[in-house]
Amino acid sequence: MDIQTTGLSRRFGKVTALHSVDLSVPGGMYGLLGANGAGKTTLMRILAGVLPPGGGQVRVGGHDLTTGAGRTAVQRRLGYLPQDLGLYPDLTPREFLDYVGLLKGLDDTRARRQQVDELLELVALSEVAGRRMKGFSGGMRRRVGIAQALLGDPALIVVDEPTAGLDPEERVRFRTLLAGLAGHRTVLLSTHIVEDVAQTCQHAAVMAAGRVVYTGTVPDLVRVGEGATWEVVTNTGSPPPVGVVVSAISRTDGTHYRVISPNRPSVDAVPATPSLEDGYVALMQRAAVPAG
Repeated sequence: MDIQTTGLSRRFGKVTALHSVDLSVPGGMYGLLGANGAGKTTLMRILAGVLPPGGGQVRVGGHDLTTGAGRTAVQRRLGYLPQDLGLYPDLTPREFLDYVGLLKGLDDTRARRQQVDELLELVALSEVAGRRMKGFSGGMRRRVGIAQALLGDPALIVVDEPTAGLDPEERVRFRTLLAGLAGHRTVLLSTHIVEDVAQTCQHAAVMAAGRVVYTGTVPDLVRVGEGATWEVVTNTGSPPPVGVVVSAISRTDGTHYRVISPNRPSVDAVPATPSLEDGYVALMQRAAVPAG
């Protein structure tokens, strides 16, 4: 289910959240990377039909989201996991998913409950399907969230900051689950966590201050950091005065700083092979926007 936006804009009062966004998502797993406040959530809400666009064109699966009919048509084929999903803590996962299934129009009771059980198995919650959700961890709540998004076998899944606040084990589990869903669907992953995109996506867009500043492959984004990634070892206890420090590791020979700078940050700096995080920070430097 492809996504096409042209000149998409959205204002909230005097604040412009989206500035003429052009984006093309052909299908499969696609990452949307950017700092908090970059405009990602506003874009996700428009693509999910929750917000109407303020200007420009938005088409999802051929449907025009500037119209009410288009938004309704997309929502029938959509699975949406917002950044803050309101759960009913006194319900069990099985009860909650059964309720959401009814809201989605899954009227056949037997088929709906079979699908609920299959999804609970998929997200590894079968053993706690009868427990009240008020005692669930953040990771377990996220898994309930992705299960409700999958009800009805949607062609498009939109997930907004799904791993924020999760511990490393849950983050890996969730990324693996999302990547496995993209075989015959479009999965749009919005996140400020670079590693989430590095581990799941081949293609991505980067947003900054309401604008798309990069679209392309993840390896090409890594290459943005070539010639701008440096390692500096110092015993002074102070970072290099030039560039953005992305890591600092204390070792026996001194502190090893990894620095992003278009120019050599110090006379003893040596070039380093960039990672995706390095490419992202270098891109933010070029866009003159803080990486966040």
